[in-house]
Amino acid sequence: CVGHTQLGLALQLPISDDHQNQDSFQLGTVHLFIEVKTCNIIGSGIFISPKGVLEHAGSVGLSLIVWVCGGGICALGSMCYAELGVTIPKSGGDYSYVTEIFGGLVGFLLLWSAVLIMYPTTLAVIALTFSNYVLQPAFQDCLPPYVATRLLATICILFLTWVNCSSVRWATRIQDVFTVGKLLALVLIIVVGLIQICRGHYDALRPSVAFEFSQEPSVGQIALAFLQASFAYSGWNFLNYVTEEVVEPRKNLPRAIYISIPLVTLVYTLTNIAYFSSMTPEELLASNAVAVTFGEKLLGMFSWVMPISVALSTFGGINGYLFTSSRLCFSGAREGHLPHLLAMIHLKNCTPIPALLVCCLATIVILCIGETHNLINYVSFINYLSYGVTIAGLLYLRKKRPNLVRPIKVSMLIPITYLIFWAVLLGFSLYSEPVVCGLGMVIMLTGVPVYFVGVHWKDKPKCVYQLVGESGCEILIFIDMPAVGP
Repeated sequence: CVGHTQLGLALQLPISDDHQNQDSFQLGTVHLFIEVKTCNIIGSGIFISPKGVLEHAGSVGLSLIVWVCGGGICALGSMCYAELGVTIPKSGGDYSYVTEIFGGLVGFLLLWSAVLIMYPTTLAVIALTFSNYVLQPAFQDCLPPYVATRLLATICILFLTWVNCSSVRWATRIQDVFTVGKLLALVLIIVVGLIQICRGHYDALRPSVAFEFSQEPSVGQIALAFLQASFAYSGWNFLNYVTEEVVEPRKNLPRAIYISIPLVTLVYTLTNIAYFSSMTPEELLASNAVAVTFGEKLLGMFSWVMPISVALSTFGGINGYLFTSSRLCFSGAREGHLPHLLAMIHLKNCTPIPALLVCCLATIVILCIGETHNLINYVSFINYLSYGVTIAGLLYLRKKRPNLVRPIKVSMLIPITYLIFWAVLLGFSLYSEPVVCGLGMVIMLTGVPVYFVGVHWKDKPKCVYQLVGESGCEILIFIDMPAVGP
């Protein structure tokens, strides 16, 4: 059980306990690398972020530029992560690299922010999107009720937590089946949108109209537009979570980056162009579910296909993030950075039930206190903060250990360019949304005393260990683990 769960630490790639499936799951081909990286990036974010990007960009033309540049920034970051992935060949991504380079405190803060902010907030946003797309057809002339959206999102989170607690196989099957939803929705949107353009319906895309600003553009608002777009691009670093399982990463990581990132950027840009082929900017901003509005305007009697497809996509996204976040909790507990209770797994099901329950509880709390687009700014700010710290670690490692073997070595211009953009983006985002972005930094810094008390302090009284670990483990054994012989 422990072996399978440790292999499952490949965070975004669920590992089955079926040996035949394991043998077939080989990452030795560029084709599968591209598929893994592309499918990890393309998620429910493209159905959530267009409204936020347009709102902050202020014009159609600038919003499209933000989408294209967002893909370019992801490519720069991916190339930096490729060097780190083969230089520090450990699965675990950012957490492993930062811990190795900067030590336990910085690694713990990254883990702390991920467990408390990044994953629960992302789960909350996707769950709210799921409930909005399911309920919107029933409330065509108004927004779905606040309580109804939160209740449906909570039910979805609870159900998928139960599935992930019950069986790894069930969770992986759900992920495989519901991936079809997002691909169907995107293909349908792009094809219908291109048909509209061929028929001459592209008034909002004409240069004279596309750059008519609804508000005076500012650097701060453009920075927030990038944060909204980055939510849709999140996942570009997930291949680094399985570096230990990668065959010939020196060749295959760069190839996956060079093909998958431009492909995702093209898909996202075409999707937004398709939206504007049938909707004015005002209609898009007024819509609570952009893809549903698109379907109602163009698909006629088949408009029901769109909310179902997006609901399938978001449902699968929630399942994937639950799987990932619970494995990150498990990893942190195994390394001694989180209570030992979170490293417990069910003896029969091989699932990290305590970690899943913590993720579920944190997500439900955030569901009740946040609004979707504010939550996106919130989680994207912390995501970019983590990316920047990790890429700064690459420069620090170059200086500290210049003779370290680096099978992939990118030009210094790439990490420096990324960090300049990173500093400008975070600085102006913090200036434009001091409460939303500042709150994330405050929560991250609360991990400092927790680290020194919970991790650095080695001679804690025995009662403390019993409180956070042994007693909870005994309860877990009696409740969740079946009785077994010696």
